Amino acid sequence: MTCAQIISELRKKYNPKNVKGMARFGINVDKAFGVNVPYMRAMAKKIGKNHELALELWESGYHEARHIASMIEDPELVTKSQMNKWVRDFNSWDICDGTCSNLFRKTPFAIEKIEEWCERKEEFVRRAGFSLLCYVAVHHKKRGDVEFLRFFPLIKKHSTDERNFVKKAVNWSLRTIGKRSKYLNKEAMKLADEIQKIDSKSARWIANDAIRELKDPKITARIKR
Repeated sequence: MTCAQIISELRKKYNPKNVKGMARFGINVDKAFGVNVPYMRAMAKKIGKNHELALELWESGYHEARHIASMIEDPELVTKSQMNKWVRDFNSWDICDGTCSNLFRKTPFAIEKIEEWCERKEEFVRRAGFSLLCYVAVHHKKRGDVEFLRFFPLIKKHSTDERNFVKKAVNWSLRTIGKRSKYLNKEAMKLADEIQKIDSKSARWIANDAIRELKDPKITARIKR
């Protein structure tokens, strides 16, 4: 399928009800068709990996086309400059998180980009850094637990960022790392205690929410198993 054909198929599936629902969840719907994720994944599976097509779909600017681009892109062909270009184009939390999950975590540059993007000022770029950290913590099973301690200063530093999409991603990363193992659960709780003492509404929310989840008996029991 060509880029034009894919966009044509997406346009046929335009669903105004879904678009309104997406907007209610804080998703940017400026160029959205309201197509659901299972349909996009089915399209991506049919298309297969295609680097050039992924670039074209991304450049189209259509919401669902960019989701599919992240699904069909070959992580072995992705460059640092491409990652930087795409992250600057992020205009919605779902595109940000979807691209980090579908693609960026699979590249050899994931760790480097976490450290770089978490320090950037742009809301969705910083969110991408913490979102990517979450997916690495979940999917990079072979990484040692101690490796994740290197990100604790970033979590603490940016816990004072009051912007909603950043604040939630910082909290998400603290909780995700803390659920990786018994050791990291203990270390994440220590970090949450430190963050809780910061004079910041955002920091207190991040810490309190993380402590509540990381102390949950169901979570701690799963970690022990």
